[in-house]
Amino acid sequence: MNCNTKYPIVLIHGAGFRDLKWPVYWGRIPGVLEAHGAKLYYGLQDCWGSIDTNAEAIAKRIDEILAESGCEKVNVIAHSKGGLDIRKVASSLGYADKIASITTIATPHRGSKTIDMLGVIPKTYWNLAAFAINNWIRVVGDKKPDFLKLCEGFTTQKMTEFNEQNPDMPGIFYQSYACVMKHPFSDINLSTANWVVNRLEGPNDGLVSVASALWGEEQHILSGNAFRGISHLDAIDLRRSALTKKAGKGVSDICNVYVEIVSDLKNRGF
Repeated sequence: MNCNTKYPIVLIHGAGFRDLKWPVYWGRIPGVLEAHGAKLYYGLQDCWGSIDTNAEAIAKRIDEILAESGCEKVNVIAHSKGGLDIRKVASSLGYADKIASITTIATPHRGSKTIDMLGVIPKTYWNLAAFAINNWIRVVGDKKPDFLKLCEGFTTQKMTEFNEQNPDMPGIFYQSYACVMKHPFSDINLSTANWVVNRLEGPNDGLVSVASALWGEEQHILSGNAFRGISHLDAIDLRRSALTKKAGKGVSDICNVYVEIVSDLKNRGF
């Protein structure tokens, strides 16, 4: 498949991670895409920044990419919270004419009922956690970390407000991918979370429910072809290996999904 798109691809990471040369947030995915001809760039936004501050950083980054590449627009592939960051860039920050497509993967577009439930935890504990995380992550490189605002932004009420304020923009192709863990033990790192979210919200990837992740003109649900399914972390190739060697129905290697996404964008003229 040919991934040499008309406009460059910008990979936007989710919360809790940064764009580092090592370890690479996206695992084997960038290397595989480049081997198929893709031109890649990264968002370089904060890992614990709020949607507001990260959107501003990404907007500036897009300007840099357009100047460097000489292109008029970019294609964006965003994981998790990164999908919310780029949607705000496109609508509230007026960058719709600079973005050809937005593909979100495991993004909580409609918020999380699980986060709603966690709201019963006393604010004092949230503040203590935010103080510790914000100060630690500044040492790593975040410029404007805001752990508390980031978490509050994932409630269903906040996301309803966000969606009203940031509607899909004409001229941009929006599509989304949701992932499903087939069993709590599909990913031991997210087993408890998967069990909880499954009871509160239904099928999920260990963090984001399918119902929350689906958005846009085209909506896809990814399910592995083996026992483990596809978790929120599998979606960015955290394990750096194929999901399974088994052939047949379902996804066996997440890298193939990204190649198909970018190849399709090329075929659409993006």
